[in-house]
Parts: sequence; structure tokens; C-alpha cells
Amino acid sequence: MGLAHQAPVQAGLAPWLAAFAMTGVVVAYLAATARLRRRGDAWPWLRDLSFAAGGAAVATAAVAPLPGEPFTAHMLQHLILGMAGPLLLVLARPVTLLLRILQPGRTRRTLLAVVQSRLAAVLVFPPVAALIDFGGLWMMYRTPLLSAVHDQPWAHALLHLRVFAAGMLFTTALCRLDPMRHRYSLALRAGTLVVASAAHSVLAKSLWAAPPPGLTFTAADLHAGAQLMYYGGDLVEVGLALVIVLDWYAEGGRTLRRERRRMDAVPSRV
Repeated sequence: MGLAHQAPVQAGLAPWLAAFAMTGVVVAYLAATARLRRRGDAWPWLRDLSFAAGGAAVATAAVAPLPGEPFTAHMLQHLILGMAGPLLLVLARPVTLLLRILQPGRTRRTLLAVVQSRLAAVLVFPPVAALIDFGGLWMMYRTPLLSAVHDQPWAHALLHLRVFAAGMLFTTALCRLDPMRHRYSLALRAGTLVVASAAHSVLAKSLWAAPPPGLTFTAADLHAGAQLMYYGGDLVEVGLALVIVLDWYAEGGRTLRRERRRMDAVPSRV
């Protein structure tokens, strides 16, 4: 069985609900930034653009026919939902925006408590987030799971939701842009990215050799999809690495400024 008959999967209500939900989230984000600017607070326009682009990509991937043969189109959907879309969304710092727009009170305290809870700290511990994300991909592509949900629209939609949520978690853990309970080190985040990238590359190479169990594709389609996973994943991972490097550079600058202020505060001796 292949993925040639994609209509049962795409024709369900679930993908459209997901697309409408994502569109609503983008509209809410842009409304919040507009409100922030009206009251005189600064918020970079590039974040609006990043969030809108990420939301549009995710919504489109949920419902629109994507180019390529069945496996290639599926892999493009995977890259958008699990990697490129989450990176664009996380770069826009949505949690930071929500904390800034909310008035002091119970709702804001609850959100901050959730973000900085022990559970959140465990989930965004980079190795844990990587295991949830890439371990799930290995389970999806190297077990009969994908074949089992192929003709079940709601189950297939839940699988895509899981890919998106795991991608958001992994991207959040590595980028470290929104407030967190722990500020995990550069070395830990960079090391996790290297290991996760290797796991993703090995999975892509395994798909070049053999399709997911229970599914069949033409050799050309299988190879094109595996190549897209390999090189497309590399491209997004370069983006993640750039975010980590820029964070390291900014942290070094902050440390240098603190050191200069400390030295300036020390009275000179004649």
C-alpha cells in the first residue's frame, strides 16, 4: 500500500480545523503586537513577519496539495510542520509577547507559573526535547505506525499534530528565546543539536534504502523524499545553529558590559 490515494487523509475535517486554528493564532498575535505598539512599547516588525510566515506555512501544509509524488509531498509536509514552521514561530517569541500584553493579575501569574514550572523545565531540557521529537520520527517512519493511520483521517491528523508539537518543543528548547525556568548552557544546546541532526540524517538515509513498513513507493519518489528530508532538515538545523551562535554572541556582549561596569565602579588608586 502506498500514499498515492491521499484524498481520504486530506478530505477530513481535522486538517481544516487545524488550519483555521493556526490562522486564528496568527491574527491574535498580530492584534497583540498592534496593541503593544499603540501603547508605545517597541516590538520588532520582523517578529510579526516571522510569526505570520510560520503560521501561513503550517496552515497551508495542513490542507493544501503539496508538489511532488506521494512520499515527497508527505516529506515536504513533515519538514514544514515539524521544522521550518516551528522555527519561524519560535523566533517571534510568542510567550514573551503574551506576558507583555497581559495585565498583572491571575492570568499572567498562571502563565508565568506554567512556563517556569518544573514540568516545563524538564520538557525543554534539550536532550529530553530531542528524544521526544526525533525519537517520535523514528517510531513513525521505522515502525508500521504511519501505515496504520494512513486511511484514518483523525488519527493521521493527530500524528501531524504530534509532529508539530514536538517540533515546537525542540525548537523552543534550543533557541531559548522565551522566559524559562532554567537557562541551559550553550554547550548542552549545541551538543544536542549535533546529535539530533545526526539522528535525522541517519533516518533520512534509511528511508532512501527502505520505505516505512507497510507502505510502498516508486524508487524515484522514495529517493526524492529521503533527499528532501536530508537536505531540508540540514537547512533548518543551520538556522537553529545560527540562533544558538547569535545567543552566545549576545551573552558574551552582556558579560563584557557587566564586567566593564564592575571595573568602572571600583575606585581608582593613585
